[in-house]
Amino acid sequence: MAIPDYARTNFDTPLRAASEGNLALMECLDAATREPRYVICAVGRSDSEFVLTPFGHLSEGIPDDACLPPDPDDPIGVIVSPTT
Repeated sequence: MAIPDYARTNFDTPLRAASEGNLALMECLDAATREPRYVICAVGRSDSEFVLTPFGHLSEGIPDDACLPPDPDDPIGVIVSPTT
């Protein structure tokens, strides 16, 4: 599975923000469930105001349980657990 150019480009923004000390953790509400969600944001400025650009959220529990990893034997597939 190839990572698209936009994702690679966007990945540079939080790295740059972190290296400059401009990274923040912000509490938001999930748009669907309205449950609290903790979001990693790059912090910028526009005149005298702060601009927060969200990039990802932290999940409770084991983050690996929320994602299906790429399959090393199939470059366009993911590892899928068998259904029970």
